[in-house]
Order: sequence, then C-alpha cells, then structure tokens
Amino acid sequence: MTDNKNTIIAIVLSALVLIAWQYFYAVPQAEKQKAALQAQQQSQPAPAPAQPGVTPAPGAAAPTTPGAPPVPGAQPAAPATIAANRAAAIAANPRVAIATADLQGSISLKGGRIDDLALLKFRETVDPKSPPVILLSPSGAPEPFYAEFGWSPSTPDIKVPDGNTVWTQAGSGKLDVGTPVTLTYDNGAGLEFRRTFSVDNKYLFTAKDEVINKTDKPVTLFPYALISRHNTPHTAGFYILHEGPVGVLGDNGLIEKSYKDLEEKKEFSYAGTKGWLGFTDKYFAAALVPDPSTNLLKARFSGGMLGNIKTYQSDYVLDAQTIAPGATGTAQARLFAGAKEVRVVNAYEESLKLDRFDRLIDWGWFYFITKPLFLVIDWLFHLVGNFGVAILIVTLLIKGIFFPLASKSYASMAKMKAVQPQMTQLRERYKDDKAKQQQELMELYKKEKINPLAGCLPILIQIPVFFSLYKVLFVTIEMRHAPFFGWIKDLSAPDPTNLFTLFGLIPYDPTHIPVLGPFLHLGIWAIIMGITMWVQMKLNPTPPDPTQAMIFNWMPLIFTFMLASFPAGLVIYWAWNNTLSVAQQAYIMKKNGAKIELFDNIKGTFAKKKKEA
Repeated sequence: MTDNKNTIIAIVLSALVLIAWQYFYAVPQAEKQKAALQAQQQSQPAPAPAQPGVTPAPGAAAPTTPGAPPVPGAQPAAPATIAANRAAAIAANPRVAIATADLQGSISLKGGRIDDLALLKFRETVDPKSPPVILLSPSGAPEPFYAEFGWSPSTPDIKVPDGNTVWTQAGSGKLDVGTPVTLTYDNGAGLEFRRTFSVDNKYLFTAKDEVINKTDKPVTLFPYALISRHNTPHTAGFYILHEGPVGVLGDNGLIEKSYKDLEEKKEFSYAGTKGWLGFTDKYFAAALVPDPSTNLLKARFSGGMLGNIKTYQSDYVLDAQTIAPGATGTAQARLFAGAKEVRVVNAYEESLKLDRFDRLIDWGWFYFITKPLFLVIDWLFHLVGNFGVAILIVTLLIKGIFFPLASKSYASMAKMKAVQPQMTQLRERYKDDKAKQQQELMELYKKEKINPLAGCLPILIQIPVFFSLYKVLFVTIEMRHAPFFGWIKDLSAPDPTNLFTLFGLIPYDPTHIPVLGPFLHLGIWAIIMGITMWVQMKLNPTPPDPTQAMIFNWMPLIFTFMLASFPAGLVIYWAWNNTLSVAQQAYIMKKNGAKIELFDNIKGTFAKKKKEA
C-alpha cells in the first residue's frame, strides 16, 4: 500500500536521524564526561611562572607603538602554583564580598577582578541540598574563569594597574543591590585609579573605571574589558549545542567559535564594531555587554598556552582617551554573569538595546519555532505550575492547529482503504509489468481523488516540532531540574528508571558497557512510548508485502530504544502525541466511513504468534 510505504519512508528517515543522534551525540557525550571525570580526579601540574616581557598580565602594557591600540591581556596571568582547591585560591587574596538574593561570591582586590561567583538559585543536582552552581573561579583555582577591567597604556612607560596590582577598598561593606563598592589604586607617578562596582537584582555587573591625571602632561589610555578561562572547560559535548566563545558584533552578525577554533587559529579579531561577546556554556554564560552606542576599537577571541595550561579569552578595547593634566578619564563596562534564563536575557536585550542578546541561548536552526514554542510552554507553566503538564497542553494545541491538514491526510488514507480491493486486483493483473502497474495505480488515485503522499504528512509535520521541543528541553535552563510527576524529577534528563536493572533491583549500571551502553537504558516512559507507537501502527491494516510488515513490526521497538536516552520530557511528549494521533486518526477515518481495524489487527498479531508457536 502506498500510504504504508510513505509512512515507512518517513519513519525510516526519522530513525536514521535518531541513530545519528546516538552515534554523534550520546556516545561522544558519555566519553567526554568520563574523560572529564578522570581529568578532574588527577592533580594538575603547575604552570611555569610568567616571563616578564614575554607573557603580559591582563591589563598590563603589551609592547606597542605610540598611539597604536594595545592588546589587553595578551595572555592571562599565570600563577606560580595552582592551589589545592578553589577555596584555597580564594583565600589567598584579600576580597570584597558579593551578596545578593541570587549571587554569592567576591571581588579579588588583587587585580580588581570579579573571579568568585556562585548562583544560589541553581544546584549541581536535583537534590536541593547539593551545592550551588559555581560560575566564576579565580586564577590559581583548578578551573579559573574570571572578568577583568582596566586601562591599557599607549606607551610602555605609563604605569597602570594589572592582574597583580593589589587595590584598596574605599570604605567597607559588601557589594549588594543598591550598595556599590569602590576600589582605589595610586601608581605613585601622578595617576590615581578608581573602580566602582555595582550589581542589579539578577546577573548584571557594572564596572565604572576612573583615572585622575595629577601629572603635568596629557596621558593616553585605552579602556578594555576581558573574560578569561584557563584549562579546557567541561562541555556537554553535543554538536547541536554551541558551547564556547559567542557574540554579536555589528555587521559580523552572530559569531560562534569553538574552543578548538581558538586552539588552532589562536585569534579572531573584529575591528571597528559594536556588540557584545563572551563565553557560553549549556545553561550559564559570562558576557561583556558594553553600551550599544559604544564603538569597539577592537573585539577579539583568542587562545594560548601558559606552560601546559590552555587559556581562552574574550576581550575588547575602546577608543583611546587622552586625559589632560588635572582631568579625569571615565570608562564603563558591563558584565553578564549568570544563568541564561529566557525572561532575564530578553529583559536585558530590551532594556540595554543589545543586538540579538537572546542568541546567548542556542535556539538552533528552528529558531522561529523553538523560541515561540518555549514562550508558549513557559506561559502555560505559569498557569498550571508544571512544565510537564504544559508540554502536554502544547501538544494538544499543536494537534488542534494541524487538525485540518491531518483531517485531509487521514481522509485520503480512508479512501485508500476503500479502494484496496481494486489496488490488489491491479497488482495481481500487472505483477509482471511494474511500469504498467504504477500507471494504473496512478490512474486509480486520480479517479478517486486520492493523494498517495498524504499518509506520511502527519509524521513529517511532527519532525520540526519534535526537534524544536528537543531544543527547548535541552538548552533552556527553565527545564533543568523541572519535575513532572512520580519518579520524573528532571524533564531535561533521561527517565532514571531502567528495565535492564529491573528498575533498581539489580545494583549494576549497564550503560557503561562500551558501544552498547547507550542502548541499554530503557525507562518506563520509553516503554509507554513504544506501546503507544505500536498501537498507532496497528491502526493501519497489515501491509501485504512481508518486508513492509516486518518493518512495521520492528519500528516501535527500534524507536523505543532510540528515544530511551532522550530527555524524559521529549519521551512523554512523543507518547502523548502518539495517543492523540490514534484518537484523531480513528475519529477521522470513522467519519469518512473507513473500518477501524485496530483491535482486529492487534488480535490478529497475537493469534498469528500463537499459531506459529
């Protein structure tokens, strides 16, 4: 039957995509996570001390010709040794505390850096007692990740604060919403520097730098800001998800580079542009967001080595400021450091007039579907209080939107069933002449006004929505650790139950078995999804061709294993969508006078197996 053939084609294409997903995404992710865990357990070797004049510290003067734009922090400063742990690295320098409702951390007086930040609303695991997510860490910690601001001199003889400068806090107190802190530094040669940090009620820091020229000569300085990472960051390892350097820089548009790109090419520079740039992880990010009206003299992504430690940096330099004797130069930089919450990111894009700041979240190729789909799910979540229920409601709405098209499709399938006896006769009559057989079948379709391609449309329509929903579940932090009911505590993670451990009775995890491991995870919701797909298959008559019949029989089982390692929210969506499709197809076909053969087909399947036994 042509409708069965079209359905098989659509399903096989989907299966190929799912197989590719397992091969290119799931297996590499497991391998990367294993390697990251092993690396984390090993002690890290200490890098060699920086050589003066060879590796400038961030903000220190790189050799330049007078008036030429310098490169801020050509390499991040290398500590002489790596501390035993993050806490020891934090305790090594004097600090000013950061304490808001969402953030906890500190600013290092050495370097005047924001280099210690924890996100209090987000935990490492679904256990509410697990530690908060750590975003920024200081130089000297196992995985440094920090932001620095300052001035680069136009000539090497001008002494400016750098990554090793120890600032002094003016006054006392911690950084909080509405309570800024100010740091001061006197270079001893007539230049006085002031840096004032403030923070809003979410994740946006503002660093206002001032330099007072007390000399009798004008001084030319370049304001800069940078974000630096040491060591290769842990990533989710999915090719469909961008993690690494990211930004939108004027006419260059959206720029996404990998850490490997920086290792190979060393530097990507963009001159005379506007925009923002930084580093993004799956759920969290740190980005420099200068005023959108400010022209960046130079923006840059770069990579390098400090001894055997890999380093990565995003930075920008602004136009030079020439500060007259007795005058004050001022520069302001902003830093987004936090969770990529959609509402928060959208609010910053609107309030700060940032160009495509929402692309900090990797919405993917189906951006025009994925983001609106999330907004609808999020709106429903605020109505019903459960993202899983919101997904079920959205699925119902999608079914309603596509009902007219599905109605035509299933109506065509009903007509196809009505002429099945005639089709069988034609196949028998012209079984030795395939060309004539196809010609006669097409004439029959034309006469009965049947669209032979209509059968696969309902499945094909689902594919963009399927991948868009997958993106929503995979990249939006709102879905992270979002519970459903029962044992599903995280819709963005696979169903934690597993048939191969008898749902926890056997204390062994077969998913670690090489090659086969990713396929040896079969949760309850995957089984439910497989059953609903099998029932949907049985709604159609058994294909006369044995090969087609075999594919129909095996496809639900194949999909069950393929989808088992997908996020639980996606498997729940697929099971619910199958259930709605069965009800919809049965209703439309009955309305068009076609016999509903579901129970007969199910009964026939078991009767056939019993007979064979």
